Amino acid sequence: MSTPATPVVIGVYDADGGVLGEAAYLWGTIRGTVHCSLCDITHSPGRRKKEWDAMVARLDATVELRHRNELTAAQSTAALESGLPVVLVADLERQRYDVLLDAQDLDGLGGDVAAFGELLQARLAAR
Repeated sequence: MSTPATPVVIGVYDADGGVLGEAAYLWGTIRGTVHCSLCDITHSPGRRKKEWDAMVARLDATVELRHRNELTAAQSTAALESGLPVVLVADLERQRYDVLLDAQDLDGLGGDVAAFGELLQARLAAR
């Protein structure tokens, strides 16, 4: 009897990576024209939250974080169909990505790392 594989979870920011992407996001937040609720969960101003790293270390899942311009074609398709930000889970059997948490779910967490961890674990358990 085989054991189930560790789930691979991919959080996708509603922002581009790289120096220009980070600068554009920072400028947009200052102006109030951009917002990413996944950014609010994973980061405090200027750096990643320590409680985020601790929560991820306790999960029985591999968690990756990507910017929208850092996705594979399959990840991009799943993310853009749902809307950003989003948390995807890899379905290795069907070679696709499914939405685990959508933008509305992430907005409802209000930047709370613990609440994110609880919801993520509940959704993974329900799969």
